[in-house]
Amino acid sequence: MNIKIVLADDEELFRVGMSHILSRDPEIEIVFQATNGRELIEFLKTTETLPHMVIMDIKMPELNGVEATKEISQSFPEVNIIALTTYNTKPFIRNMIEVGASAYLVKNSPPQKVVHTIKQVYYNGFYYDTEVINALKGFAHPSNKADSKTVFDENFITQREREVLELICLQKTSQEIADALFISKRTVEVHRKNLLEKTEAKNLAGLVIFAMKNSLVPPILFE
Repeated sequence: MNIKIVLADDEELFRVGMSHILSRDPEIEIVFQATNGRELIEFLKTTETLPHMVIMDIKMPELNGVEATKEISQSFPEVNIIALTTYNTKPFIRNMIEVGASAYLVKNSPPQKVVHTIKQVYYNGFYYDTEVINALKGFAHPSNKADSKTVFDENFITQREREVLELICLQKTSQEIADALFISKRTVEVHRKNLLEKTEAKNLAGLVIFAMKNSLVPPILFE
């Protein structure tokens, strides 16, 4: 099955070029191009089949990328967002990740890195490179219920759940986690579901942020 992608950027030349580059990969299919966040939201509301992800610029007219990401995270949580923008400062990275982006890239990224990120998000649910991890370190300004939850009880998560969580933070797939822990893939999925419910995180990206903020995994994982 192809990875169905929507490009959202007000620069036509960039959209056309990105579409051409990504379409070279047989696993990727560009299903729509939006010139602004409002046009993107309208497409998602009317399409019969939702895309797997949106590659989102931040600065767009009518509805910018941050607000569009917020709305998509609430109304279409199954659609992953990859921010692809010219802004590469910590506040922008943190803001986009906080509102629901599963990955963050700058527009001068090599094409192979963009493709790699797309596939990591598709198969793992998120992808944080070193720059994103560094931007998130020390990030302690919660804005939603999951982020504001405080972990006091050492039995908040079980030892096995902690092991699964550490491997999720290392961006391992469910099958890789199953192989590492000598358990079934189905069991991994159960642990993932339990972790999401306990932390009230909306997705794996939110789960990783929760783990970082509450020191549920060793800091060395993010070094």
